[in-house]
Amino acid sequence: MAHGNIPTPSPNYTGPVVVDPVTRLEGHLRIEVELEGGKIKNAHSVMSLFRGLEIILRGRDPQDAQHITQRTCGVCTYTHALASIRAVDNAVGAVLPPAAVAIRNLVLAAHFLHDHIVHFYHLHALDFVDVTNCLNADPAKAAQAINDHSKRQVRPEDLKAVQERIRKFVESGQVGPFTGAYFLGGHPAYRLSPELDLAATAHYLEALHLQVKTSRACAIFGGKHPHPQFTVVGGVTCYDALRPERIKEFEALVQETIDFVNNVYIPDLLLVASQYKDVAGYGGTTNFLAGPEFCKDPNNYDSGFHAPGIILNRDLSTVHPFELPHISEHVRHSWYEGAEARHPYQGESQPRFTDLHGEDRYSWGKAPRYKGLPMETGPLATVLVEFAKGNPAYVPVVESVLKTLGVGPEALFSTLGRTAARGIETAVLAGQIMGWVQELKELIAKANGKPQIVADWEMPNEAEGVGIVNAPRGMLSHWIRIEKRKIGNYQLVVPSTWNLGPRCAEGHVGPVEEALIGTPVEDASRPVEVLRTIHSFDPCLACAVHVIDPVTNEKREFKVL
Repeated sequence: MAHGNIPTPSPNYTGPVVVDPVTRLEGHLRIEVELEGGKIKNAHSVMSLFRGLEIILRGRDPQDAQHITQRTCGVCTYTHALASIRAVDNAVGAVLPPAAVAIRNLVLAAHFLHDHIVHFYHLHALDFVDVTNCLNADPAKAAQAINDHSKRQVRPEDLKAVQERIRKFVESGQVGPFTGAYFLGGHPAYRLSPELDLAATAHYLEALHLQVKTSRACAIFGGKHPHPQFTVVGGVTCYDALRPERIKEFEALVQETIDFVNNVYIPDLLLVASQYKDVAGYGGTTNFLAGPEFCKDPNNYDSGFHAPGIILNRDLSTVHPFELPHISEHVRHSWYEGAEARHPYQGESQPRFTDLHGEDRYSWGKAPRYKGLPMETGPLATVLVEFAKGNPAYVPVVESVLKTLGVGPEALFSTLGRTAARGIETAVLAGQIMGWVQELKELIAKANGKPQIVADWEMPNEAEGVGIVNAPRGMLSHWIRIEKRKIGNYQLVVPSTWNLGPRCAEGHVGPVEEALIGTPVEDASRPVEVLRTIHSFDPCLACAVHVIDPVTNEKREFKVL
């Protein structure tokens, strides 16, 4: 969509281009770029809705925070509940029983598998896959392409059936979720063969059914999914899920998901990536932040399967330590009062809307910084930190992917590398989760089927706490200040504000803005390269922004029953 009164750009256009809204993500995002010589020379990431959860939470019981924050959106529900409950755990000094920690971690691991599969197929694939081109495919050749790269064998007649379904869909003129897709009518930046497009489309449809089963696995412990209800301060309440038959059901659903990851997702990722190696030439950032996760002791970040760490200037020879006091949020170029950077414990969210775009204030997103520097967070940051630290679960997977694609580690610093890293993280967690199930079974057996899953604790009159989740989209942190046993202040610092936030007071661009600058664009009227980079971050704007009256700046008060 063109900006203002500028006409729709031609393929050789030089000037501003606006994509608004960017679809296939959660929430509302507007991207403004300046094209020159076929490349992006400047970019602004505009989060176009106000975030107000911090205001809603003030004065409430700290135990209620998880129920409100997990309704930030319908995708990141459990991660917000977990970050919130960890923040209160931390504030009140709760010491969790090992079984409670194991259960929380298992649900998060299953959530990762679900989230990454949905992202690759349903949010990101259409940036590379031309669904209409599969109508030109030979189903037998498509089946052979799949069978050559997977242990699971596909029959040509099954792909022929998918092809006919798509044909009827397209010929009806009602293309549903593909309406407005840049590949419609052909596009020079789409280069898969008809057979690979058919294979990917078939798996797109299959993944719609598979992700339901992974959700069911999460619900065995969580009670429901999304918006699970099993976490409480000091532990969990899923006693019924500890029965052998319920754990067996969880294992069966997870195993089906693991088989899909290993035999469909990863082969598809490598096949598509092999045809788009040029995407390893753009979309990179400079600094990376990975949070701790899957810790056996939530208060000891070094006990995690994912250890925290910082990578600076793309230097994989050194992983710098992660320290909470160095986090700050800038609002100098955001639609909030003030210009001073604040630590989250002192953070404020007082709205001050000016206009839709300007070099001054242009986003409802804040600009998180670590030691004053922008940081990319997410699967790529996690993979880089674990690879640099020599994590034996990660190193062989990373090396295998790089070898298969015929590229070096430098290719990870790109849009293609970010997409590959999400697959690497999925494959690694798929290889770990059943071992974690076994650890839980051993804890249950040791306690004769009745392990402790809730700790005793008392609500203090005054306290501060932080809850960190290295979520599928990156490091998420909730910061709570308890005053008179109520929430005095609450701040959410989410992955999408780290990644999609605006410039800070020092003028540093945010990671997405940095990643877009220098990106080549083949057709300015259909800038799919912009979408490839944006979607590679898997944005969740609902986590970062919420609603306000854009004319009056009036804040609304809500009563949550």
